[in-house]
Amino acid sequence: MVLNVVDYIYYGVVMKQDMAAAMQALGKQPIPDSIIWVFVVWDFVMGIGLVWLYAAIRPRFGAGVKTAVIAGLALWFFIGLMSAIGEAPMGLFPQRLYTMGAVVALIKIPLASVVGAYLYTEA
Repeated sequence: MVLNVVDYIYYGVVMKQDMAAAMQALGKQPIPDSIIWVFVVWDFVMGIGLVWLYAAIRPRFGAGVKTAVIAGLALWFFIGLMSAIGEAPMGLFPQRLYTMGAVVALIKIPLASVVGAYLYTEA
């Protein structure tokens, strides 16, 4: 849920005009509201994967915030940072959008991991 809320605020409010301008520069229409569900599902799947990663590394690092942050940073590295590094050279969007997206992900993914770890219980 944390990922969805942050993404709505960042992409749906703060960066909405910038994203629309970037799409227009590509000759595309802004992302229609009718496909927002794809991003909502993506965030929930990523959140589930994040809690799974936390649970997987918990025996090695111990339960708690530190382990949740480690899981969040690991996921950010492989999803947030690596995708930005891989896509940015293509020049589809302005570099600033990739950079800011990676920075926002650096905050939201570990935060979501801490919340997920707080709610997580061993079966």
